[in-house]
Amino acid sequence: MSRKLVRPRDNRMIAGVCAGLARRFGMSAGMMRLIFVLSCLLPGPQFIIYIALWIVMPSEDRYATAR
Repeated sequence: MSRKLVRPRDNRMIAGVCAGLARRFGMSAGMMRLIFVLSCLLPGPQFIIYIALWIVMPSEDRYATAR
């Protein structure tokens, strides 16, 4: 499991949020995307949370150069 929550360079579909969450929690990116799509069937702020994570989660590129 990765210790940092970052959006990876590879395996991105839209912004890399699902891929970053999947990497952080030791899941496949496809499974995380499926969970997100299924959660969109329920009422709630899923899209707002996704956009907030897109803004808050640093890109792996920036994190690698900042070290």
